[in-house]
Amino acid sequence: MGGNGGDLESNKSRGGPPAAYYTPSSPYHHSDYSSEKQWTSWLIPMIVVANVAMFIVIMLVNDCPNNHNSTLEGDCVAKFLGRLSFQPLKENPLFGPSSSTLEKLGALEWSKVVDDHQAWRLVSCIFLHAGVVHLLANMLSLVFIGIRLEQQFGFVRVGILYMLAGIGGSILSALFITNNISVGASGALFGLLGAMLSELLTNWTIYANKAAALFTLVIIILVNLAVGMLPHVDNFAHIGGFLTGFLLGFVLLMRPQFSWQERHNLPVNARGKSKYTIYQYVFWLLSVILLVVGFTVGLVMLFKGENGNKHCSWCHYLSCVPTSRWRCDDQ
Repeated sequence: MGGNGGDLESNKSRGGPPAAYYTPSSPYHHSDYSSEKQWTSWLIPMIVVANVAMFIVIMLVNDCPNNHNSTLEGDCVAKFLGRLSFQPLKENPLFGPSSSTLEKLGALEWSKVVDDHQAWRLVSCIFLHAGVVHLLANMLSLVFIGIRLEQQFGFVRVGILYMLAGIGGSILSALFITNNISVGASGALFGLLGAMLSELLTNWTIYANKAAALFTLVIIILVNLAVGMLPHVDNFAHIGGFLTGFLLGFVLLMRPQFSWQERHNLPVNARGKSKYTIYQYVFWLLSVILLVVGFTVGLVMLFKGENGNKHCSWCHYLSCVPTSRWRCDDQ
């Protein structure tokens, strides 16, 4: 697919991260917090439904039997599906549409964003997927990670996290992936993982087994970022989404100190004087500043037509490391 201008974030597929350790009844969590009233999760299921519906629309528009030249590139896959049949596996091994269809419907493409001023692609690409495999991987990860976060923090905060992390991933991707299209929700998913890490750090005092919680989450994140260094996977979207979510976690997912929350049930000398700790306020302020600066600089560079690779000669290795077994497409 890279040869057709469709790089998998899938630089045409961001592979979604696996299910995280974090559960509402996690043994790492303070018992008094795990008994808190939980929100009903409805936003994450709706996002899943929207992504599945969008993929069906993509395949209907793609219409492989009528728009594909089987003489040159082979037959459509699963032709019994009619208009929903997939492009030949040589062209798209993820069982999905052509690169041109994804581009038409809003895939992230540097030239379209910069030259044609189609900034909306920074958002639309989050809801497009390169194939059934890509869609299933991302949506299963979203269900495992997102529902638990929404139950704990509510749909407003998780919705803001998801969208801003997805956009942050798109901005970094567009700055460094200039010759291929990119689609997928993995930037947003990595944002949720990043937010989980900062939530652990900013709410450090409410965790029972801090080292175990931190170790588990860091390993999950590192494994997924390492997978992103394979060819045809847009790790810049992963990194941009992760950093955005990490900073947003300090802003949106702060919890009050246990001593303040239980102040009415504690002796006077044990009651918390402040709802949040000093370091929570410091993390909050620094994160807000970094988010504003990061988004501003990123967008200014993007709309000026900057290529991030010209400012960072080694950064392309963050998305793909060439070996004797594969080469990396020119970005």
